[in-house]
Amino acid sequence: MDWIGLYHFLFETYAGMGIMIGAGLVISLIACIIMERRTRKTFVDRPKGKDDWSFFDDDDDEDSE
Repeated sequence: MDWIGLYHFLFETYAGMGIMIGAGLVISLIACIIMERRTRKTFVDRPKGKDDWSFFDDDDDEDSE
């Protein structure tokens, strides 16, 4: 496939635009997960507050209120 055909597919068809939007969402999600894990490693000594929550914790030992 030549560059003109690829450009036409990505920017001038609904399928191409959908692929670009989907790829952007997936790349953003991966970047967010990586940044969250790095932040978690940086601030290990920070005590957990009452309102803290996480996608990655599997702890079910919350206090019943």
